Amino acid sequence: MKGEIEAMTQSGQPTYLIMLGAPGAGKGTQARLIEESLGIPQVATGDLFRYNLSKETELGLLAKSYMEKGVLVPDDVTVRMVEDRLSRPDCAAGAILDGFPRNLDQAAALDELLAKYNQKVSRAIYIRVEREDLIARLTGRRVCKSCQAAFHVIFNPPATEGVCDQCDGELYQRADDSRDTVEKRLEVYFEQTAPLIEFYKDKGVLVEIDGGLPIDQVQDEIIRAIREN
Repeated sequence: MKGEIEAMTQSGQPTYLIMLGAPGAGKGTQARLIEESLGIPQVATGDLFRYNLSKETELGLLAKSYMEKGVLVPDDVTVRMVEDRLSRPDCAAGAILDGFPRNLDQAAALDELLAKYNQKVSRAIYIRVEREDLIARLTGRRVCKSCQAAFHVIFNPPATEGVCDQCDGELYQRADDSRDTVEKRLEVYFEQTAPLIEFYKDKGVLVEIDGGLPIDQVQDEIIRAIREN
């Protein structure tokens, strides 16, 4: 299958994929698997910010100036980071955008950016997971206080509840995994990012995937959708 997909990406136009889905839907996991199958890089905005900040690039320093003031980094700075990343040789055949765009303004800016090079978004992959399932996924993580090993009460439970398999340390729930925090994260997502689903549906590039399926089945559905592009 990998050979078939690589041949597709070499057939002409670069492949630009947008990963959509709420926190906990599995976007990052699927993006990494698609990266392996397609041979095009995952471009995650979190990684872009960490890279530019650590390297103290012009964009990194600009972003830092906003962050130090306690205000959001403007969309145009984020867009410029994405443009810089997409201009690199490893993105010649396209990229998998994970965490960008986050809102309609960023989506419009991405369209303008790609249009400059006579390109466009190939597919927007929306991994759909029910809200209560998202909450269960996000609140189920447990971390060892001693060795920092990670577990999940549903998907990767320890042999003994509350005890680390690796060092017998105590497991705990991080503050950002509490239900209140998770619900606030989901609220922000559905307010700011969910409208992108309709945006890409109107453009005819949205593919909706049942994120409740096993990881390998979700991957198969995504690959099938990409091949049909």
